[in-house]
Amino acid sequence: MSDTDSLIQSARTIRERAYVPYSNFKVGAAIRAASGRVYQGVNVENVAYPEGTCAEAGAIAAMVAGGDTAIAEVAVIADSPLPVSPCGGCRQKLAEFGAGDVPVTLATLDGGRLATTLGELLPGAFDKGYMERA
Repeated sequence: MSDTDSLIQSARTIRERAYVPYSNFKVGAAIRAASGRVYQGVNVENVAYPEGTCAEAGAIAAMVAGGDTAIAEVAVIADSPLPVSPCGGCRQKLAEFGAGDVPVTLATLDGGRLATTLGELLPGAFDKGYMERA
């Protein structure tokens, strides 16, 4: 099994733990950090709908809590006819910890895949370089 396949399987496995009593739309995410460690996340809904969190944000939080701060690869999976892309906010969150060339695989439960990169998902990302003063 390739590294990407194992990352997708990790996202698929954790997806079952998503808390989605309102939409019933489970999403799982797995991040391989530069250290090689894998961190998982799921979407967590809330009755105050905008207060929920995305699977990617959960995986990022787990990564940071685990002591890593650099993303090497990302996988996201959902039960959808087409691969589901991270929302705009999660694209920015992922860009905080990964370079534009970081591979991202978007997958479906029936085996569909879309390979992309963080840079393709968020061209012109706002980053810490904009915060530097001359």
